[in-house]
Amino acid sequence: MIKFLVEVVLAIFLHPVAFVLAVIDIVNRKDMGGVAKFLWIIISFVWGIGPILYILLGGGKLW
Repeated sequence: MIKFLVEVVLAIFLHPVAFVLAVIDIVNRKDMGGVAKFLWIIISFVWGIGPILYILLGGGKLW
Protein backbone atom coordinates (compact mmCIF):
# COMPACT_ATOMS: atom_id res chain seq x y z
CA MET A 1 0.00 0.00 0.00
CA ILE A 2 2.85 2.40 0.82
CA LYS A 3 4.52 1.61 -2.51
CA PHE A 4 1.29 2.44 -4.34
CA LEU A 5 0.96 5.77 -2.52
CA VAL A 6 4.57 6.67 -3.33
CA GLU A 7 3.94 5.79 -6.99
CA VAL A 8 0.84 8.01 -7.08
CA VAL A 9 2.68 10.95 -5.53
CA LEU A 10 5.55 10.39 -7.95
CA ALA A 11 3.13 10.31 -10.89
CA ILE A 12 1.43 13.54 -9.85
CA PHE A 13 4.39 15.71 -8.85
CA LEU A 14 7.30 14.20 -10.79
CA HIS A 15 5.51 13.12 -13.94
CA PRO A 16 8.59 13.03 -16.22
CA VAL A 17 10.29 10.56 -13.88
CA ALA A 18 7.12 8.46 -13.54
CA PHE A 19 6.66 8.49 -17.33
CA VAL A 20 10.20 7.24 -17.96
CA LEU A 21 9.82 4.50 -15.34
CA ALA A 22 6.47 3.45 -16.83
CA VAL A 23 7.91 3.33 -20.36
CA ILE A 24 10.83 1.18 -19.19
CA ASP A 25 8.38 -1.23 -17.56
CA ILE A 26 6.09 -1.27 -20.62
CA VAL A 27 8.92 -1.98 -23.06
CA ASN A 28 10.27 -4.83 -20.89
CA ARG A 29 6.90 -6.60 -20.48
CA LYS A 30 6.65 -9.89 -22.37
CA ASP A 31 2.90 -10.36 -21.87
CA MET A 32 1.93 -7.36 -24.06
CA GLY A 33 1.81 -7.06 -27.80
CA GLY A 34 3.24 -4.16 -29.77
CA VAL A 35 -0.04 -2.28 -30.14
CA ALA A 36 -0.84 -2.57 -26.42
CA LYS A 37 2.63 -1.31 -25.54
CA PHE A 38 2.23 1.65 -27.88
CA LEU A 39 -1.19 2.53 -26.44
CA TRP A 40 0.04 2.33 -22.82
CA ILE A 41 2.98 4.59 -23.66
CA ILE A 42 0.56 7.14 -25.14
CA ILE A 43 -1.78 6.85 -22.13
CA SER A 44 1.14 7.18 -19.70
CA PHE A 45 2.10 10.47 -21.31
CA VAL A 46 -1.00 12.20 -19.86
CA TRP A 47 0.22 14.40 -17.01
CA GLY A 48 -0.43 13.02 -13.55
CA ILE A 49 -3.11 10.47 -14.32
CA GLY A 50 -1.42 8.47 -17.10
CA PRO A 51 1.07 6.54 -14.94
CA ILE A 52 -1.63 6.03 -12.29
CA LEU A 53 -3.91 4.45 -14.90
CA TYR A 54 -1.06 2.21 -16.00
CA ILE A 55 -0.51 1.05 -12.42
CA LEU A 56 -4.20 0.48 -11.70
CA LEU A 57 -5.56 -0.82 -15.03
CA GLY A 58 -2.50 -2.04 -16.88
CA GLY A 59 -1.10 -4.16 -14.09
CA GLY A 60 2.18 -2.29 -14.27
CA LYS A 61 4.66 -0.96 -11.80
CA LEU A 62 7.09 1.92 -11.76
CA TRP A 63 9.88 -0.03 -10.07
